[in-house]
Amino acid sequence: MKTFLKKAIILLVAAVLGSGGAYAIEDPRKKDPLIITGALGTQSTLYYSSGGSYASPLNYSMYANLNVNLYGYNMPFAFYYSSNNFSFTHPQFAFNFSPSYKGWTLHIGKRSMPFSSYVYNLPFNGVGLEYKAPNSGFRFGIFYGVLREAVNFEAGEMPSGKPVYKRSGWGLKFGYGNSRNYVDLYLFRSQDHQSSIDDIWYDEIFAQENIVLGLRGRWQICKPLSLQANIASSIFTTDTRAPQISTEQTDKYDKLYDVRYTSLMRWAGDVTLAASFRVVSFSLFYKLIQPDYMSMGVSYMNNNYHNAGIASNLRLGRLTIGGNFAYQEDNISGQQLYTTRGLTYAANASMPITDKLSASFNYNGFMQRQYDGTAQVVDSTRIDRNMNSFTGTASYNTNTETLGHGVSFTANYSINEDNNRTTAGAGDVGTLAAGASYSLSVVPIETNFGFNYSYQMSDGYDSKYTTSVYTLSASKAFLKQRNLSLNASASLVDNRMDGNKSITVAGNLSAAYTLAKVHNFTLGVNYSSYANTNLVQNEFLREKGYDFNCSISYSFSFTAFSIKRRAKEDVARYGKYEYYSDFSRSAVRERQMMEYQKKKNSENRNKMNSVEASPL
Repeated sequence: MKTFLKKAIILLVAAVLGSGGAYAIEDPRKKDPLIITGALGTQSTLYYSSGGSYASPLNYSMYANLNVNLYGYNMPFAFYYSSNNFSFTHPQFAFNFSPSYKGWTLHIGKRSMPFSSYVYNLPFNGVGLEYKAPNSGFRFGIFYGVLREAVNFEAGEMPSGKPVYKRSGWGLKFGYGNSRNYVDLYLFRSQDHQSSIDDIWYDEIFAQENIVLGLRGRWQICKPLSLQANIASSIFTTDTRAPQISTEQTDKYDKLYDVRYTSLMRWAGDVTLAASFRVVSFSLFYKLIQPDYMSMGVSYMNNNYHNAGIASNLRLGRLTIGGNFAYQEDNISGQQLYTTRGLTYAANASMPITDKLSASFNYNGFMQRQYDGTAQVVDSTRIDRNMNSFTGTASYNTNTETLGHGVSFTANYSINEDNNRTTAGAGDVGTLAAGASYSLSVVPIETNFGFNYSYQMSDGYDSKYTTSVYTLSASKAFLKQRNLSLNASASLVDNRMDGNKSITVAGNLSAAYTLAKVHNFTLGVNYSSYANTNLVQNEFLREKGYDFNCSISYSFSFTAFSIKRRAKEDVARYGKYEYYSDFSRSAVRERQMMEYQKKKNSENRNKMNSVEASPL
């Protein structure tokens, strides 16, 4: 009867969690009952500058991670504390908890959940639930939480900024399909809490609310051709104190949202038509974001513009060639002072010449020009510019039984041209950047060496700036288990600008040691010395100084407790299925070995007795 009840409960849970039997939950008895693992760590940093600094001379932090695995359910915890050495404000604190089992995930605390880019992309502090059915392609998610805490100032205070309302929101999403064909539906609702700040600010700062509906999907029309679209509609209210509108058109939203005289309904979306063949692929795309389109769930978004373009890629043996072209224009509402139009275009090529040698080339171009809107553009301030950038790279790698070599080169030249008739040439800036690196691995002694050089020159209308950086580095692992590693580097930085020169010499040394595979110690020391020489009115003014930084960190990984299933080999040997904990493992093993040896001795005695009793 007990066995029947256990099976019935397991089947019932599987039916509930499996969305109508589409997904069967594995028998929890096949999982380890309980495993608790975690990590603790701390870091302290000492900083000193001879020239003085706004940073704290001593900074420290602590963290703790804990994961509880109960019959396959993962329940992670995280804690972080920092003294915040730059602002001298209150320490940072964060907490999150996300247990998961099969396709289910529960979010508690400071978490995030992927939505459409037009709908929602912020973290929330609250609760959420996600489910993904691995076989059927069905998925859904829901969350509720605080998106922003209130910042309040009482009467008589002298605030450095403006207060903000506490903002909360919830989201819901449903989806079905795979990577070739799918459809996802999103709904997001958010509002400010007017009571979260002092009422003296009500006339200066308006509480807002928002609801967004999004739809995203992909359709594989045929084997080479696919269509992908992402659209969203947003109703945004800039002032929740405004009277509500009641019409036949607005009443359809009254179950979810109160449409007011300060509410705006706007659209955003994009569509892409792509084709892929054996050697060539291309895509056509169009994107439109209406004026004043906003979502309180998106951190930042440009609006009032549209763009269209084409991208292609061609493969000819080892050679890959790609390119794209796009046109963009803002002020689609016609209500901005000016209209800006731009063209972007790019080309690239890459090829592994041999198994050891490869090269690539990239070109990027951009044109931008300003036109009349509601006001006429003044020629002296008109934006009219071209930007072009060329980049080439090459790398060579070879390895033998004793040595490994790696060489790479890169160079980039970019120019920004000002085509304004009144300022032509004055705003032109050309930049050259080049770099080379060499790495050497000495296998017999397990040591790595490296050398890097970089150069940058920026030449403008009346100024020229150059920077040269030289870096040497070395690393080696020690001890029998290679659990001690040392890293060292030295660098020289030479900056020059219009007769001014700055030289910085820096050295870095770090050591890392792992004890018993669970204790990790790290020590890092950095010292830099600088000297500036400024030529002013034929007189030399010199400034010297140094910076020192030392950090020590420690982390400990542990298994706090575990109750594991007996391995199959042990079950076959001992003939008994049981659970054990890490703390009682030795005792259990000793008892089982004694029982096993006793059984073997008894069998051997029986065999000997049977041999002795057998007739000759």
